[in-house]
Amino acid sequence: MSNDALTPAAREVVCLAGLLSSFAEGSTAALPKLTGLRLSESTVERTTEAVGRAVAARLAEGEVFGAARDWDWHKDAEGKTCAYVSLDATGVGQQGPDGARAEGRMVTVAMVYNPVPEGKDRRARPDGPPPRFNVRYVAGLDGIAALGEPLRRQAAQVGMDRAERWIALSDGGSGLEDWLRTNFGRVEAVILDFYHATEYLGDLGRALHPADEEARAAWLGGWCHRLKHEGGAAVLDDLRGLEVRGRAAREALTAVVRYFENQSHRMDYPHYVAKGWAIGSGPVESACKTVIGQRMKGAGMRWGEDGADSVGHLRALFKSGDRQWDAYWYPEPN
Repeated sequence: MSNDALTPAAREVVCLAGLLSSFAEGSTAALPKLTGLRLSESTVERTTEAVGRAVAARLAEGEVFGAARDWDWHKDAEGKTCAYVSLDATGVGQQGPDGARAEGRMVTVAMVYNPVPEGKDRRARPDGPPPRFNVRYVAGLDGIAALGEPLRRQAAQVGMDRAERWIALSDGGSGLEDWLRTNFGRVEAVILDFYHATEYLGDLGRALHPADEEARAAWLGGWCHRLKHEGGAAVLDDLRGLEVRGRAAREALTAVVRYFENQSHRMDYPHYVAKGWAIGSGPVESACKTVIGQRMKGAGMRWGEDGADSVGHLRALFKSGDRQWDAYWYPEPN
């Protein structure tokens, strides 16, 4: 059966089946059990990918789904409302013509979000619901440049311009800070994810204490505490003066010093924490798993470029909040 032969309602549930599990499982298990529809695996695949291409084309043309609604932006320690932006990429297995193996590709996920501040009571209150975590995603196979305008339009639709502060987080990858500052010029700080910084310290700790996990953990805990409370520049000064023995330890120290030299301007963690800003890129790390990984990185999965891109766009729509999925399928009348 062709995609065009399906009713709009059937097309939606077929896409849901194709997004939530493999096309084969959607065809043989999900659709028959939940809807009574009996469609081939190829029909589920073609339908899902066709709708994903349609979503991608409409976003590229400047469309945003649904009505504009400002988020209730959370405030930092100074009482300023804050909007966050971030992006990351994750690898997806690829296949060439006739099922031939091909080199994997990176799918980029970018997001604007409104995280609940650390320490804020996240429970429902007698006078209202719990504070909300809001998020909008865009994703695709064409690299970070292609996501700038679509993400800015998503940000405008949720009232990012009316947040008093813009904050960005990244893992320090090449070109990410330039992309963030080019596309979101009001960003006050591009913060290096704290946990990426600690991973480099962890590599050094393992080289210094290869056979003593307790000593390694104690060493790493002390340095991470200093990083959070004194900042990257202070830690870098002490790393430069550190004396180590053994080739592995010297190589690890060289690597961590080089990394801190390149990233210390993004590591003013005492300042960020005092402001009440998030210092971890957990939301975008989670995005790579929930938007892409849960559906597109199963054991043995390989994708054609067109399929990976279209399903990435459709997963981003599905995982975005504020009724984005319904806004696409059931547009409000003008």
